[in-house]
Amino acid sequence: MERHLILEDGTVFSGQGFGSLATTFGEIIFDTATSGYQETITNPIYDGQMIVFAMPVVGADGIHAEAYESINPKIRGVIVHDLAEVSTNRQRRMNLDRFLKQHNIPGIYEVDTRKLIRHLRETGSQKATIVDVVDDHARDQLQATVLTNKQVQNTATSKAYSNPGRGFHIIVIDFGLKNGILRVLGEYDANVTVLPYTTSVEEVLTLDPDGIILSTGPGNPEDLPESVLTLIHVLQTKVPMLGIGLGHELFALANNSELTTLPAEYHGMNHPIQEIISQEILYARQGRGYVVNPEQLDTKKLFVTHRDLVDNSIQGLRHREYPAFSVQFFPDGAPGPLEAKRIFADFFETVVDYVQKNN
Repeated sequence: MERHLILEDGTVFSGQGFGSLATTFGEIIFDTATSGYQETITNPIYDGQMIVFAMPVVGADGIHAEAYESINPKIRGVIVHDLAEVSTNRQRRMNLDRFLKQHNIPGIYEVDTRKLIRHLRETGSQKATIVDVVDDHARDQLQATVLTNKQVQNTATSKAYSNPGRGFHIIVIDFGLKNGILRVLGEYDANVTVLPYTTSVEEVLTLDPDGIILSTGPGNPEDLPESVLTLIHVLQTKVPMLGIGLGHELFALANNSELTTLPAEYHGMNHPIQEIISQEILYARQGRGYVVNPEQLDTKKLFVTHRDLVDNSIQGLRHREYPAFSVQFFPDGAPGPLEAKRIFADFFETVVDYVQKNN
């Protein structure tokens, strides 16, 4: 069935529908990764967004139980050049078309994704809709649609839960947590408690954590309440802290720094990141629409630890006074290179020092 992608600026791309045949609206962005479509589709950071995949063929691996980054994907649409019509194989894996149907997510293939991505690089992220017919009604509906700014509320947990282990007690503040972070913490046998971002300082400290992680998440960090920055500002003085993705951006805001909106969002893997102190280069998964403004960085409190070698953007920060640091990239990979997992090793070294000093 022929379907159409209409962008907010009026540009139209046509193709064939797959997944759900519902009409959908969302912010359209592109991902340059060459693998890992299931992890990307199920990553909570894409709440309310449509994803254009740069990889030429999507769907060849089917759907794997071990590749979920969340149980219920929050994306609004999938746009690809070529769809692999994978049938159920001997391991009875679901194919992508069926998976999207189950979650009521529309897809469209046979789209010139190279042309579309070049267009989005020039124009930036914008609203879009997938429809059956291109007419004035569809265009008017798109223009009238107001996209939500409640993405964190849509994805983050509202109740505390545990991922038990026998190691250090790590609190994860959930802003849209991806499963990859929990997998890595499991490798350290950490005793994990996941808390809502609405948790108070007292509730966190009552649990006597050995370390705190500010999770990844979707949306604009400045849309979150001031209480979140207060929570971070206080907790960083008490317990070792690591911010990741959105957590990194919130860590910067909580320390009197400012953010800049990127003209086009960065989503992909194999981004070269340089650790400044060692000059070593690592490759990491990226997923960001904002970056810390170097001209508005409070250098009395923070210093830069990592930079992106593509655009020289700030990719890591560390507090000068407290055992707290953050990274813009995703050190858990999922999908992507695993060499950035050393960030978790640095975090647990900080936790060990903290526990030894307080015992």
